[in-house]
Amino acid sequence: MKQSAGLLLYRFTRPPAMELFLVHPGGPFWEHKDLGVWSIPKGEFRSEEDPLEAARREFEEETGYRADGNFVPLKPVVLKSGKKIFAWALEFDLDPAGIRSNTFEMEFPPHSGVKRTFPEVDRGAWFKVGEAINKVNPGQIPLIRELERKHDGNDLPVS
Repeated sequence: MKQSAGLLLYRFTRPPAMELFLVHPGGPFWEHKDLGVWSIPKGEFRSEEDPLEAARREFEEETGYRADGNFVPLKPVVLKSGKKIFAWALEFDLDPAGIRSNTFEMEFPPHSGVKRTFPEVDRGAWFKVGEAINKVNPGQIPLIRELERKHDGNDLPVS
């Protein structure tokens, strides 16, 4: 089974409202898609790797930012594809304009013989919870809902 690890960043704005940080996948397939395709910054890892360390590595590869702080474990989710996602919530603020993603290469246009390089993540943004639920891959909504429950139950670390 494939597995990924990632971080669900949150911050609080005034008036007190929680915002979530999501990233949009790069490349021509995703270019004109919006609702249901955003994601927490995440990536695949090998079974012998520590999932939290993999989540931190993937976050840095996809955003260029190093995440530190009080990582709050969330219950893993399994996508329709069968991929299992391990995630941690983290109160952490960053400027989406500063994102520097790693890249991948693919033939594009298809069957053209031309290889092009694309960013793995073409942008990131902060969203209020309701908007994040509309933007995120539906398989990741349980991560957001669990974070909301932890917040409502005062189960998040105080920064």
